[in-house]
Amino acid sequence: MELHHFQRRKTREVRIGNVVIGGERPIAVQSMTNTDTNDTEASVAQIERIDRAGGKIVRLTAQGTREGENLQNIVRLLRSDHFDTAIVADIHFVPEAAAIAAKYVDKVRINPGNYRTEHGELEHLIEQCRRRGVALRIGVNHGSLAKRIFDRYGDTPEGMVASAMEFLRVCQAHDFDQVVVSMKSSNTRVMVAAYRMLVEAMEREGMDYPIHLGVTEAGNGIEGRIKSAVGIGALLADGIGDTIRVSLTEAPENEMPVARLLVDHFRERPGEFVVQHPERYSPTAFRRRSHVAEPVVHSEPHDGFRILEAVSGNPTAELRAAILNLEPAESTTPVLIKRRYDDSSLETLAVKAAADLGPLLLDGLADGIWVDAPAFNDAQIRDIELMILQAARVRFSHTEYIACPSCGRTLYDIERTLAEIKSKTSHLKNLRIGVMGCIVNGPGEMADADYGYVGAGPGRITLYKGREVIVRNIPQEEALDRLIELIKAHGDWHEA
Repeated sequence: MELHHFQRRKTREVRIGNVVIGGERPIAVQSMTNTDTNDTEASVAQIERIDRAGGKIVRLTAQGTREGENLQNIVRLLRSDHFDTAIVADIHFVPEAAAIAAKYVDKVRINPGNYRTEHGELEHLIEQCRRRGVALRIGVNHGSLAKRIFDRYGDTPEGMVASAMEFLRVCQAHDFDQVVVSMKSSNTRVMVAAYRMLVEAMEREGMDYPIHLGVTEAGNGIEGRIKSAVGIGALLADGIGDTIRVSLTEAPENEMPVARLLVDHFRERPGEFVVQHPERYSPTAFRRRSHVAEPVVHSEPHDGFRILEAVSGNPTAELRAAILNLEPAESTTPVLIKRRYDDSSLETLAVKAAADLGPLLLDGLADGIWVDAPAFNDAQIRDIELMILQAARVRFSHTEYIACPSCGRTLYDIERTLAEIKSKTSHLKNLRIGVMGCIVNGPGEMADADYGYVGAGPGRITLYKGREVIVRNIPQEEALDRLIELIKAHGDWHEA
């Protein structure tokens, strides 16, 4: 990576319908429907809402052959409505659905962790995509690595990279270059390390495929926006990323303003910042620079801290260089990083500050944060600073919700359910609760969670303690009470 100045990674162009990503093209923003893919009218209506909000690439789940076939009807109706939105099929357990979807859509996304490669299935899909001009996304998920990868590497960034490279080599061997790759996780530290390691691995093997960025299961509200901005922002600051999706547990069109804000925020990153001690920085292995036990917000005591304030249009690189250039005697001195924002929107402030300052905390370089924003009161600023520290995984001050944005596989109202769970549990400290729509990503993607609430079927929920199933297929109307009982039984409950 280039530490001294901002430079976008050079990638090849990939066409997804009427949208081209990579090369010198602007970073594209996209989303995913949460309607039933068999419901043609509802799916098309939501695609059109996403498109009008700025998302020109939209993904739909095709969990079975029936859903794969109905993509034909969805595309036909969408085009008759004069929308040229690029349509992507999301495939998990049924390779046959990929073969069907490839007849109708502009891109097919497969997950190496649960897409079979035996009997030449991947090679067959590549040839199908080549014939129709369909792009392919190799979409690795932290929580769903293949068993043979997991047995060797565990659920690590190294395992994610190994999984992606295996599939990319097949594409390269078959001279198929219309490929996009992603390395998603709900853990921002894992996600950022995996993408950086992937870029290094691809460069070693002469690959220049464009990259799709995203933090899975980021949740909702300001907290979900901050978590996405920390992870995506760290990589955009590195010049990595050709298309992004901000995954929120909200209506998918709500993701578009956040994604567009991030793209605009990183459109220009001026300045040259000479780094004198690059050896002090480890971008793919987390290492705390100082010995501060817990990073601070600016209103807390920070005696003995150096305060470094960014004043340029590239605050991440400016502050990183300033920290890495500290004199040897100060190389482990705690640093509080500061940046002024004159925004009047709390959401805009939160996203910008998280994208600018979060990466320095995520990388272990900074030890405190000061968001200087005169338009907001002290309590609002403190909340944002604490949420950035938590999103960067250096200080946990409130319940964290690992909540998927939902899709056509989700069999309950996850947005309403998340709100109900938050209303009962948000007072708990240092606890992670996974709220997942289905089993495709559920148990794996919430592997970091202390407790899990996962859709198991229509109106049925399975509860987890860590990775262990505690109770299966209970009625949803009693699931929240049973979740609270489970938390209490393990001693993690206290009254508000």
